[in-house]
Amino acid sequence: MAALRRWLFAGLLVLAPLAITLWVLQWIVGTLDQTLLILPEAWQPARLLGVRIPGLGVLLALAILLVVGAITSNFIGRTLVGWSDALLNRIPVVRSIYSSVKQVSDTLFSPSGNAFRTAVLVQWPRADVWTIAFVTGTPGGDVVSHLQDDFVSVYVPTTPNPTGGYFVMLHRRDCIELKMSVDEALRYVISMGVVVPTAPVTATNPR
Repeated sequence: MAALRRWLFAGLLVLAPLAITLWVLQWIVGTLDQTLLILPEAWQPARLLGVRIPGLGVLLALAILLVVGAITSNFIGRTLVGWSDALLNRIPVVRSIYSSVKQVSDTLFSPSGNAFRTAVLVQWPRADVWTIAFVTGTPGGDVVSHLQDDFVSVYVPTTPNPTGGYFVMLHRRDCIELKMSVDEALRYVISMGVVVPTAPVTATNPR
């Protein structure tokens, strides 16, 4: 029985990550395949080829992203984007949603943004209990007038689902910058400490 139990867990360790990876990929491909619905019915690949080929939506989505990115990289494209932003910001209900989503996307995906660029070690949720967090910026707005020292905005993710977490503002001196990439830190958090970064982790106080 001990051998059977060992073989069972060994099989789970091999097949579970593979099955979850395939499921996630299938969900992504299935979701992106919905972009084919924007094509006219006569241009639908299933109609033209007589058979449905999974993954064509991924290619179409990538093509749309590349085209939009190329257009908005020049002066005319940036002008059109500015006009569309101004128009959407004039619509009462759409304005609040669009502006919030745009600010978050600009922070996360902009090459000049600093969100989730630094992994830090902080004491959370109390002193002498440590966890990994990510610096997302510095406090702004009226919050700054109530903070009398040098603070940073920090996101503390939950385990094993890092999409949920806590936004806190901590003294910069209380955040120990880690010499590990954000990807390594995320894997460390998601695995609940099982997947340790390969490179030795040394910590220094952030400058």
